[in-house]
Amino acid sequence: MSVKLISWNVNGIRAVSKKDEFWDWFDNTDADIINFQEVRASKKDIPKKLTAIDNYEKYFNEAEKKGYSGVGTYSKIKAEDITKGLGIEELDNEGRVLKIKYPDFILYNIYFPNSGTNGKRLDFKVDFCNALLDELKKLKSEGENIIITGDYNIAHNPIDVYNPKNCEGKSGYLPEERAWLDELEKAGFVDTFRLFNESGDNFTWWSYRTRARERNAGWRLDYFYVNEEIKDNVISAEILDDVYGSDHCPVTLEIDF
Repeated sequence: MSVKLISWNVNGIRAVSKKDEFWDWFDNTDADIINFQEVRASKKDIPKKLTAIDNYEKYFNEAEKKGYSGVGTYSKIKAEDITKGLGIEELDNEGRVLKIKYPDFILYNIYFPNSGTNGKRLDFKVDFCNALLDELKKLKSEGENIIITGDYNIAHNPIDVYNPKNCEGKSGYLPEERAWLDELEKAGFVDTFRLFNESGDNFTWWSYRTRARERNAGWRLDYFYVNEEIKDNVISAEILDDVYGSDHCPVTLEIDF
């Protein structure tokens, strides 16, 4: 059985749901599982047009702070279990993690923290990432198949930013952040997009402020990682940079189980 997944930081689900571009995409997708980040709404505030869709199960984790962060997953496959957060109180009040157990795999839908101006939230981000990695290593050692998707808020390598020299020292491209993705890969997890495409100019986020998308002056911040044991099951992994509605675009994964 093949499973098609999509991940998209929608930069506010209420705002994006008012855009024709969003519905043009949503009404035509054949994805089995759709993961949204930066939902920025409580479940009761999700637009009725999105809650009324009856061919998807709907799972959300919202931040304690109103209108901030949050993730949501729409799934045609019924989950066996849902976990919100990492089980660490000081890391879990921003609604950043949905852990969804399916018969063949465990899916993480994550909106990773931004390290902030001058790295003011870098310590929080590193703590969050390390706690996640500890959990992933444990699950992997137990033989679980794992898919980790979302907006990582990290551009890993120079190829993942439009101007590496100019990006040095900026949030999302700090040495500590990039080193964590090195550690994720050393632990046996694989960036699925790079299984198929090793070229540059493949980005998933563009600043609104500089009209960067018109120039493709972007960053690749959104990923699907899987544990190395199932990398040969991956059928495709793509960036849908022709889909508009947010400052991010969707990324996809198709995998066979």
